[in-house]
Amino acid sequence: MLPYALTIFTGALLLFEVQPIIGKYILPWFGGAPAVWTTCLLFFQLLLLGGYAYAHFSIRFLKPRHQVALHVALLLGALALLPITPSEAWKPTGSSLPVAHIMALLAASIGLPYLVLSSTGPLLQAWFRRTHPGRSPYRFYALSNIGSLLALLAYPFCIEVYLSRGTQTLLWSWGMVIFALMSAWVAARVWAVRHAPDADDPPPGQQDTARPAPGKILLWLLLPACASATLMATTNKLCQDMAVTPFLWVVPLAIYLLTFVLCFDNPRWYSRVCFGAALPPAIAAVAWAMFEGVDLSIAKQVAIHCAALFVCCMVCHGELYGLRPHPRHLTAYYLAIALGGAIGGVLVAAVAPLVFTTYEELNWALVLGLLLLLVVCISDRDGLDAWRWFAFALLCLAMGMVGLDRGAAMAIGWWKSHHQQFPSLAWLAPTWKGFASLHWAPGALIAALACVGHFRGFFDTPRACHRLTCGFLAAALVAAAITFAKSASSGGTIVAAARNFYGVLKVREYNRGNPDTHYFLLEHGRITHGLQFTSPMLANQPTTYYMERSGINIAFRLMPAHDGSRHIGVLGLGTGSIASLGLPGDRFRFYEINPEISRIASTMFSCLSKSRAKTEIVLGDARLSLEREAPQNFDILVMDAFSSDAVPIHLLTKEAFEIYLRHMRQGGVIAVHISNRFLDLRPVVANVASHFKLNSATISTWEDEDVEWWDYESTWVLLTRDDKFMNLPTIRAAASKPDDKPPRIPLWTDDWASLFPILE
Repeated sequence: MLPYALTIFTGALLLFEVQPIIGKYILPWFGGAPAVWTTCLLFFQLLLLGGYAYAHFSIRFLKPRHQVALHVALLLGALALLPITPSEAWKPTGSSLPVAHIMALLAASIGLPYLVLSSTGPLLQAWFRRTHPGRSPYRFYALSNIGSLLALLAYPFCIEVYLSRGTQTLLWSWGMVIFALMSAWVAARVWAVRHAPDADDPPPGQQDTARPAPGKILLWLLLPACASATLMATTNKLCQDMAVTPFLWVVPLAIYLLTFVLCFDNPRWYSRVCFGAALPPAIAAVAWAMFEGVDLSIAKQVAIHCAALFVCCMVCHGELYGLRPHPRHLTAYYLAIALGGAIGGVLVAAVAPLVFTTYEELNWALVLGLLLLLVVCISDRDGLDAWRWFAFALLCLAMGMVGLDRGAAMAIGWWKSHHQQFPSLAWLAPTWKGFASLHWAPGALIAALACVGHFRGFFDTPRACHRLTCGFLAAALVAAAITFAKSASSGGTIVAAARNFYGVLKVREYNRGNPDTHYFLLEHGRITHGLQFTSPMLANQPTTYYMERSGINIAFRLMPAHDGSRHIGVLGLGTGSIASLGLPGDRFRFYEINPEISRIASTMFSCLSKSRAKTEIVLGDARLSLEREAPQNFDILVMDAFSSDAVPIHLLTKEAFEIYLRHMRQGGVIAVHISNRFLDLRPVVANVASHFKLNSATISTWEDEDVEWWDYESTWVLLTRDDKFMNLPTIRAAASKPDDKPPRIPLWTDDWASLFPILE
């Protein structure tokens, strides 16, 4: 048993260790977009499906010794492709399709090794069943997930911190060699066993009466598909709103695997009563978090989304384990699980961007989880005594939601009448509105009253409790669907929406009936990326982060023209608002990775066309574009490339600034926009300034009575080697005093960057 356990554990460890390693390698090549990791997950799930299919059909159609020979040949082929470091030739050029490019890159770099590793679990479990008849192989599935979980937890806390990317890929390649030797050890044991009929096979001439029903097979597909979709949608949501970093990749994936470990280790870890009753409030918490939006702290957002992911995956995987078949159908069962996971990945990574114009897949993945729980409950008539507790828990939940809903409505009414008397309670108003926006309580109350009236003494019979439970779940399902359907839009009229690989874009229109204050606003995710008035008097007015007192506005006013012109580079286009700061003779060169932003800025906003300066747009990742270009001799280089509120880590590393400085004129200024709700990026930029011996000035503006409503809070850091520029009175008066105790963090590089020390 030991050879099987060690080999399965090692294979799982390598299988999930390679995911963040390869993801971090290619992330800077595709603009640091959240969809890079989603696409990687899709590839890994498809290869996992391929590995499970190989194991299933190999066991089904090949004799044991033929299975061994084929697997050893594949292992040798995988070793021939080491090391797995992606070639620089795979860096994207032009506007190539990023999803297809990433899939091809991954297939060429790790395709065969990953396929072999992914087949290890089901293949070796089937071999174990042949060499150890009568012993259950299902515990190996939990063991493989423990190995996967350890690999994921080790990466952000140990491997990423202490090892460079090159060292990571080299050590992983040596690990693959050790795994191949261990697999050969197991293969030799299987080869030595003379072929005999499977002890669990039915006698010749008898039909297999235990063949799973079609409905059960369908649930084998839908339950893992729901869990996989929830995983990918949660990861997308967290990365889009915060940062694209391995930590936010690993945490949801670790939770997903933990539920596999718990559910497949022992049935006692999953209780339908506990987790089924927890699923509706978990979905309600996600709806509330979405209502709160960016006003909710990063810790609360991560906690709510991860808790909902855990509950939903426990329900899906717990019910999936309860539907497990006889061991002779083991590889078919695992193949169905892998296929379901791949279907969930395809739905989120490929279908959702075509169907939705916002990130709605998380909402509907959770609703699907509730629907599947309802289906399982309707079809399961066993263990009826447990339905008493389930019905009672859901009844308490329904009444609790009624109390929250009514209490929030009363609080809002009271607040409207007394808010001037209690200004200290203003922070509670959004929470009251958030609870009042949930549509759970009315449906749950109606279901409760209907069931009580119909069954009367419904707690007297378990079968009545079973029906009542299903009624409550159906009401919660309807309420969840209504809540998410109504929460898609808020504030302003959405006149245009687009979604692609790089995120969600919305153009909102405000005050259409008032020509003086009529304006359009561009949102990327949940963050404003530009605002422009339609009035000719205000159309070229600097707004949002470029207001008159902002650091970038000051830099433009103080930077002298050379030979009658200034050359300005801008990383990130938005609406092109910064072009309003240009003077006649200036030249703006915008670097923008998202073609949809370029289209919207050129057609729905006039900042570029109305600018007094000349403007041009370079499509593609800014860092890669600058890397290929000859020195541009910029007078000002503006780093303003945010994706929603996510930090573009690959644009703030030492290697990135080496590229920027190559393009600067002597005495030029690099302006870095570091406004962020969750992270203090000042020490990151301070380290860069210290490393390259640059003078720096941090200029922050705050919303107060002296500015207009369209002027946003912002923080800019100006970097230059020109002592004269940095000592100008205007700069010195606007600059903030250095922090007395700044966070001590290492210099960010492509190999190392951590968000933990700079969390606010």
